[in-house]
Amino acid sequence: MILRLALGSLTARALTVGMTILAIALSVSLFLGVEKVRTGARASFADTISGTDLIVGARSGSVQLLLYSVFRIGNATNNVSWQSYKDIAARPEVDWSVPISLGDSHKQFRVMGTTPEFFERYQYRGDRSLSYETGAGLNDLYDTVIGADVATTLGYKVGDPIVIAHGLASFTEHDDQPFRVAGILGKTGTPIDRTVIVGLRAIEAIHVDWQSGAKTRNTTPVEAIREMDLNPTAITAALVGTKSRLQIFALQRWINEYPEEPLLAVMPAVALQELWQIVGVAETALLAVSGMVVITALLGMMAMIFASLNERRREMAIWRAMGASPATILGLLVLEAMLMAAIGAALGVALLYGALAIARPYIDASFGIWLPIDPPTMQEAIVLAGVILAAAVSSLLPALRAYRLSLADGMVVRI
Repeated sequence: MILRLALGSLTARALTVGMTILAIALSVSLFLGVEKVRTGARASFADTISGTDLIVGARSGSVQLLLYSVFRIGNATNNVSWQSYKDIAARPEVDWSVPISLGDSHKQFRVMGTTPEFFERYQYRGDRSLSYETGAGLNDLYDTVIGADVATTLGYKVGDPIVIAHGLASFTEHDDQPFRVAGILGKTGTPIDRTVIVGLRAIEAIHVDWQSGAKTRNTTPVEAIREMDLNPTAITAALVGTKSRLQIFALQRWINEYPEEPLLAVMPAVALQELWQIVGVAETALLAVSGMVVITALLGMMAMIFASLNERRREMAIWRAMGASPATILGLLVLEAMLMAAIGAALGVALLYGALAIARPYIDASFGIWLPIDPPTMQEAIVLAGVILAAAVSSLLPALRAYRLSLADGMVVRI
């Protein structure tokens, strides 16, 4: 009976009730949307590199090593000698290893020297591997493979020439040894998109006529360079995979105690969690802002109930005259608020999943954030239940005021 009365009362005030429900729906959709983006961003961030057991570099901090080797941010404190890298690669625990050489740039994009095995071993978002949008891999000494953002920003296509600059903010270019775009990688949403990848031997080739960071007067012909032994003397870092996960800690300890030079081996997942603790502070602010939006919508609902009380005094007086108790009127107003919140929450969830279905491909392609369309989690269900409960609590004040209205006050005709 009381449910039918509540539904009838809400239907009679369809416009104001509809606007209130829409406000609640939008606020719930925003709150859950921020939560989806937050968890999706965190998962995508953690999946920037996967399938790699250890990252090895010169001894510094774990976050610093992760930043310059994976995210191309900052610089290494020192290099790793080629002999040390070979010693690590020869360890019985090591299944595979990929060297990385950093330091040069191309129009503010980082240049990374590596081996063709990098394209086979680098994985992101679980088990996804790199793929070519167009072109192929590093088949020639002066071939380069560029990320999707590099190609889009600079308008490159396969076959275009590229000249690499010495250092990160240098006006000196290796223009005597131009490269050719051999392939363009598909969008990954990782730092690979902003990287120019060349062969490890190519890094040595363009620095043949350089000593101590400065170019000498000599200019060795390209044909002569191609015939040289271009094995590096040092690299910046290395990605390492072990034969068994049980061997990771033993290998990490051996590398960290390597006697020939100070080295550091970090597990990417652990370093990523440390880094997220630094950059993930903003998620708390986002949740706080979206939570305030929900609270504002509930306050608006309470104000709407208050505003309608004076117009509904005669209605309540008639209910009282027909035998309804004050508690029934209180319960009716609380039930109306809970119904509005429940309908608004359901509409908000529908809006959220509709928006996810439309925007997910664009968000993934543009930002590399994968937003799964899964049923509401237990935490999200608790949030929705909390919204309905908060609506009931926020309606108590106007409901108590209605509770105290007397029958005589409700029957007074006001002119």
